[in-house]
Amino acid sequence: MRIGLITPDPGHPLLAAATALLTSPGGHRVEVLDPAAATPDGTPADVYLLKSRTPRALALARELESRGARVVNSAAATGRCQDRTAMARDALRAGLPFAPTRSYASGAELALGEAASAGPVVVKSRHSRKGDVVVRLDSASRIRDFAAGAAHEPYVVQDFVRNPGWDHKLWAVGPHLFAAVRRSELSPHAPGGGPVPLAELPPAWPALVRRVGEVFGLDVYGVDVIDGGGGDALIVDVNAFPGIRNQPGAPEALAELALRAGRESLR
Repeated sequence: MRIGLITPDPGHPLLAAATALLTSPGGHRVEVLDPAAATPDGTPADVYLLKSRTPRALALARELESRGARVVNSAAATGRCQDRTAMARDALRAGLPFAPTRSYASGAELALGEAASAGPVVVKSRHSRKGDVVVRLDSASRIRDFAAGAAHEPYVVQDFVRNPGWDHKLWAVGPHLFAAVRRSELSPHAPGGGPVPLAELPPAWPALVRRVGEVFGLDVYGVDVIDGGGGDALIVDVNAFPGIRNQPGAPEALAELALRAGRESLR
């Protein structure tokens, strides 16, 4: 079977480990398409794994899809997760416990809209990307200071939810689920955490992760969850094809998913 990787970084630990499983002893052929340079020609591969969110990567995936190729995740689903305003709207419309999200066209508009803010808020770039803005601001004056130096781009604002300083990261790769706790990037403490057995999660969380995949049309994805108290989950972000580092079994799950998707496409 021919499996394509749409990525500028085929050496990423998850991709490299899955590739090793597919090529030896699997005997399958894995081809890398760097979205910055690749142009689709010839017969498409049986399936492509889209591990990039750049405009060029999405355009490449759409072109391959137009030629009948199966792409995991689809270009549409990947793009849908990059707009945090649309993400929140779609999640709340579907009844998911997603953090209410306010949107602003610029930092100046944000400062006006949040001028009466009395409590801490989390400000994020509207468009999710590497190196985007995610910052906690504790007062209206801090919001004004942020806006004064902010890059001219759209932003979203979520009310800060008090928590112990740990985020739960939950990942799905096809039918397989993985979980970890990580120090929140908003926490002043040093990073830490690690894998968490699924049995230690609140019992409703695995089904919630599955529902996220259904709503957003994703096969490989991550869900960032805060425990709102008593095991009640609050979703603060959804990511298409995250890194899923240091999770035993994740490369095997990805290789299995690629082969299953490839077989479905052949049928």
